Parts: sequence; structure tokens; C-alpha cells
Amino acid sequence: MSTRWYPIYQRGNPQLRVFLPNFWMKLVKNEGKQQSNKVTFHCSMEMTKHDIKNYLEKIYNVPVAEVRTRIAMGRFRKDIGQGYVVKDDDVKFAYVTLPKDMKFEFPNIFEKKKGDSDDDMKSLDEAKKSFKNYIERNKDRSDVPSWFSI
Repeated sequence: MSTRWYPIYQRGNPQLRVFLPNFWMKLVKNEGKQQSNKVTFHCSMEMTKHDIKNYLEKIYNVPVAEVRTRIAMGRFRKDIGQGYVVKDDDVKFAYVTLPKDMKFEFPNIFEKKKGDSDDDMKSLDEAKKSFKNYIERNKDRSDVPSWFSI
């Protein structure tokens, strides 16, 4: 399952091997309303529905009722610098349905604490002042790159 290379066996050298899957999954917040027992993931393109189900059940001990997948094609756009046409990577979505009695709530990682807004506003004002100062110093040097400043 794994394509990683391991060091050659040497006598007296302990062989510490950890077999990791070649797959990855990323939890994604779904736009709009969704049932409480459905979860959305981005996953590697090589994963099948059976791989996704086994991945969640064996590694994370999450019971899975159903898995649906779709592939979203990456968009075409012009590169900003050179003007080449660039295509974004395709993304595979996995919609996992948990059993009816289970509920999933997306974790709130960035909770706002009391007093944080004052510190945020102070740092934002400070950043604005330093940027204005930088612009004021280099207003006559428009042809010089930003990393080359005095």
C-alpha cells in the first residue's frame, strides 16, 4: 500500500518501520444547510468510495453509512505575471453520511475572546501607519522594487 523507501537492513540495526497510507483527507465546511449527520471532505484523487470508508473506519473509528464522491474540475485562468493560461488542480469531494444517531458539528477553531478586538484594532492601525510611512518614503522611487528600500 505504501510506496515509501526504507533503509536497507543492517545487522544490529533495529528496523523501526511505520506504514502510512498514501492517501489524505481534509475536512471541509460545506456552504449552505446540510444535515447534521453528513460530513464533507476533500480527498486524494486516487481514493475510491471503499478506500474512504475504510480510511475513516479503520484509522479514526468513525462508523460510515454511505459515501458519495464527485470530482470538481479546476478553473482556467490567466497567470497574473506572464499571461499564460493556467489550470487549477481538480478536487475530489467525498460526502460521507454517518449513522442517523450520530451528529457532526464543525469545530469552531477561531473563537473570539473578550478583549481581542482592541488588540486587533491596535495592530491594524500600527500596520496602516507603517505602510503609509513606507509609501511616503518611496513615493519618488516607483521603478525600484519593494524589497530594495532604504
